[in-house]
Amino acid sequence: MPTQPPTIDRQHDGDRLSSPTEQRLAASTELDALPSVEVLRLMNAEDRVAVDAVAAILPQLADVVDLAADRFLRGGTVHYFGAGTSGRLGVLDAAELLPTFNLEAGRVVAHIAGGPAAIVKAVEDAEDSDAEGRAAAAGLGPDDVAFGLAASGNTPYVGGALAAAREAGAHTVLVSSNPRATLAPLADTNIVLETGPEVLTGSTRLKAATAEKLVLNGFSTALMVAVGRTWSNLMVSVVATNEKLRHRTVRILQEAAGLDEAAARARLADADGELKTAIVTALAGVDVAEARRLLAGRHGSVRDALAAASDG
Repeated sequence: MPTQPPTIDRQHDGDRLSSPTEQRLAASTELDALPSVEVLRLMNAEDRVAVDAVAAILPQLADVVDLAADRFLRGGTVHYFGAGTSGRLGVLDAAELLPTFNLEAGRVVAHIAGGPAAIVKAVEDAEDSDAEGRAAAAGLGPDDVAFGLAASGNTPYVGGALAAAREAGAHTVLVSSNPRATLAPLADTNIVLETGPEVLTGSTRLKAATAEKLVLNGFSTALMVAVGRTWSNLMVSVVATNEKLRHRTVRILQEAAGLDEAAARARLADADGELKTAIVTALAGVDVAEARRLLAGRHGSVRDALAAASDG
């Protein structure tokens, strides 16, 4: 049965003020009196806080990766929900997965409060719509994973999305920089990034966003590794949509199989440009049809296909 979400008592303005991201950073109270290089040094020092904050939650994030990978291989999907900077970071991460990992449309989807227009122009009041968040999460199911991205941990749009996702049986994750996030009860996994006050008070496009981007990049890359979209540390699922990427596929095949450029190009041509297929033909000594069969039976994993060829 779908889990019924708890009632959230937001008291929205007070919640914003209670978030660490809204507090003043003692080290930057003279910010406007500093020379530019000192402003930059201060920001750089505080950026290290974001990296440490992510390091602290890696075991939690790894559990989400493993759960998402199981669901993904069953046909499930991943959804990011956010407003403002958080929403834009979700859009960026999801968009980059398609060419990098040959990811099918609709497998990792980003939703931003205010819709596509909010990607390039602030739609400030859109984040206050619980109903819009619920509408964005319509259609999710038990095999899906929903990330709520909100530095304050209090954004109504994100709350609506997480509530609807949870009602549908999806696994819900909240990523915030607020240990007292009011949306935490809606999350099956509550990831708190302890980034503290910003150099510029309340500007969560700084440390909080840096930490959030690291979480998203880490999650999505580890997910793609877990579901066989890489081999070794090579980008073997890359889609060669331009000349730069066509050269890259040749170089990857050279690295993977120890071939010279001419031999790599010939292998790719025989495989109709399918990099994974070319790698399996080269390393397993099988023809293109057999390489495709091995890959198809193992969710496209080159490692598993090579192991099957060896066992066979």
